[in-house]
Amino acid sequence: MKNLYLLLTAGAVLISAISCKKSEKKDIDAQLPEISVSTPIIDSIVLHKTYPGLLGASDHAEVVGRVNGVLLAVNYQGGAYVNKGQVLFTIESTKYRDAVQQAQASLATARSQYDYASKNYEALSEALKSDAVSQIEVIQAKSAMEQARAAIKNAEAELSQANLNLSYCTVKAPISGYASSSVPNVGEYISGEGAPVDLCHIYDNKMMTATFTIEDAQYEEMMGQNGGMSHALYRNVPIRFSQPLPHTYTADLTYQSPTINSSTGTLELKGSIKNIDNELKDGMYITVDLPYGVNPKAILIKDASISTDQLGKYVYVVNDSNKVVYTPIKIGELYQDSLRVVNEGLNPGDRYVTEALLSVRNGMTVKPNLIK
Repeated sequence: MKNLYLLLTAGAVLISAISCKKSEKKDIDAQLPEISVSTPIIDSIVLHKTYPGLLGASDHAEVVGRVNGVLLAVNYQGGAYVNKGQVLFTIESTKYRDAVQQAQASLATARSQYDYASKNYEALSEALKSDAVSQIEVIQAKSAMEQARAAIKNAEAELSQANLNLSYCTVKAPISGYASSSVPNVGEYISGEGAPVDLCHIYDNKMMTATFTIEDAQYEEMMGQNGGMSHALYRNVPIRFSQPLPHTYTADLTYQSPTINSSTGTLELKGSIKNIDNELKDGMYITVDLPYGVNPKAILIKDASISTDQLGKYVYVVNDSNKVVYTPIKIGELYQDSLRVVNEGLNPGDRYVTEALLSVRNGMTVKPNLIK
């Protein structure tokens, strides 16, 4: 009986000890910080490499003054859309109208002289048949006729040049597009005969051209893996800007330089972009996300969960013992604005800390809250 009592007492003590340990564990677990964690997303993605680039209008014209004279009128509003053939500038033309009249008079004189010389030559040629004149007189008459014919050609050329100069006094838009503000003001004297004077520029922005350069190794990869610019990957190349625009844009690669620049080891590429609502402007800086392949099992984590120190990029991973582990990683490109490709350092099932990064440290025990 005494032994049974001792046995029951020992059992009660053991049960009480176990209960205390469980209670202590619950108390400890309750005190652990709750940390949000997630597991990487595994997805098939198109890989890109970013390059800086520059936008240019697909068609651009420099409008210049080619004559001397006072600028009488600017017939458009700076920044407005102008049509091909529209009169943009009017320059004083008195001097050039006078030159046209003088050239017309010179041409009339040359034609009159030719008429006389040709008739004189015909008459002397007939007279030579009856020995009424000498052979030398006929030769001289023919020479005079040829000189008169040449004088007509010179006069016609002078008249053509005079008309051309006069036409320069009325400056028209060579292409349709958006025109910059006038460089000279009304009333200013333009000296365009010696060298053309810049008046304005016109930009046809309906289609834009993105220009950028890639390394020769990247070009070789494009050719080797994807078959070059004819591949579907290069029909809709993403274009980004320093600040988001109302619309998104992609480029259709249409040009590659026929040579590699030997001094830089780069190749120039160009792509055409449809300019929606005239949002894009000539001279804008861009970032080109050039696709170069597909990763069928890319490891993706939230970009905001990645930290940086002197050794590079890292994340906090919670292991099977719920301890935080400092984990260096190597990252790739940004995906869908918020996810980052991890090339090395993480496995698909790893639990990484997504929030409160400043509150955790390597080796601490936490209570992980898995967020899908």
